[in-house]
Amino acid sequence: MGLDQNREAQVASEIERKFLVVSDGWRQRVERSLPMRQGYLIGAKQASVRVRISGEQAWLNIKGATLGVRRREYEYSIPLDEACEMLDHLCERPLIEKVRHEVRVGEHLWEVDEFSGDNAGLIVAEVELSREDEAFQLPDWAGEEVSHDPRYYNVSLVKHPYSAWAVG
Repeated sequence: MGLDQNREAQVASEIERKFLVVSDGWRQRVERSLPMRQGYLIGAKQASVRVRISGEQAWLNIKGATLGVRRREYEYSIPLDEACEMLDHLCERPLIEKVRHEVRVGEHLWEVDEFSGDNAGLIVAEVELSREDEAFQLPDWAGEEVSHDPRYYNVSLVKHPYSAWAVG
């Protein structure tokens, strides 16, 4: 069963900045946390196709493979049971497992991803912007910006898990 015509796609040009997390200062400000499990059906030069489960909801996501803070992104809600089946039988291994914590800093909602499994120890924070030059408050727990470093893209962490290249 594929996507039916009644489902609407979220079409956007995503603008997102990504930073390594350097301290636990964000933890006391968490508004919500959701476990996530995701896998990649395709991670090609032009786009990645991902299945994600967060809580009791599931999505199929197609994201442009360009580096940087702006990328094309299309997202479709899909049935949870179909997402589970795709993750179990069609996606590359290892799956990406993480808990996404939402933390408000100034006018923006940051997403702090705390990875487990083969990517345990990696914690990154992302802030989504409406413009590339939009001002935002950088929290003291956000360190080096890694928006342009492909190693930190989830699609890369499947092929080259953090545990295989992280130092110390």
